[in-house]
Amino acid sequence: MEFVNFMFADAVVSDFVSTAFPIIRAVLLGIVTIACLIMIVTTLLQSSANQTGSSAISGGASDSYFSQNKDNSRDGKLKRITIFMASTIGICVVLYFITGFWLAL
Repeated sequence: MEFVNFMFADAVVSDFVSTAFPIIRAVLLGIVTIACLIMIVTTLLQSSANQTGSSAISGGASDSYFSQNKDNSRDGKLKRITIFMASTIGICVVLYFITGFWLAL
């Protein structure tokens, strides 16, 4: 961090950055918190993948139309929500630290 401070020792932070970025960081932190809670719930609601493996071993596996269209099923929707929440968390965390970098100048 000393190198960054040395590079931008004469940098002046504008009033917009000093007033808006703390608010933006608080909103980003709130979004991350809500997305984490949603992701935990959707992960817990998904059925485990071990059920299909155990039925294949015991000989009870059947290829039905419902099992082939998993994207439109409840588990498919929960999987898409989980992926979207993980992406949202990643983007918000990166933005949070970028705004923190600009506040440290």
